[in-house]
Amino acid sequence: MSKATRSSKSFTIDRSILDYLHRTRSNHSRSERVNELLRRAILEEQYEALEREAAEFFAATGKTERAECKAFAAASQRSITRESK
Repeated sequence: MSKATRSSKSFTIDRSILDYLHRTRSNHSRSERVNELLRRAILEEQYEALEREAAEFFAATGKTERAECKAFAAASQRSITRESK
């Protein structure tokens, strides 16, 4: 893990989040724990964005594209069969 650079910022944190931090605190400071949770949240958000992007990409394939893919696969299979004889 990289060393944190101290930067003065002001954020408002809900009381329920502070309570959660207090309950789940380990050997790390609250600041380290907040940073850890924020990193996890950022990764989760990035994964969700990738899933949406993938869903949009695969939803765009219509019947024409699927037919072309099947035709290409069939032609490839015939070509492989010819080469193996």
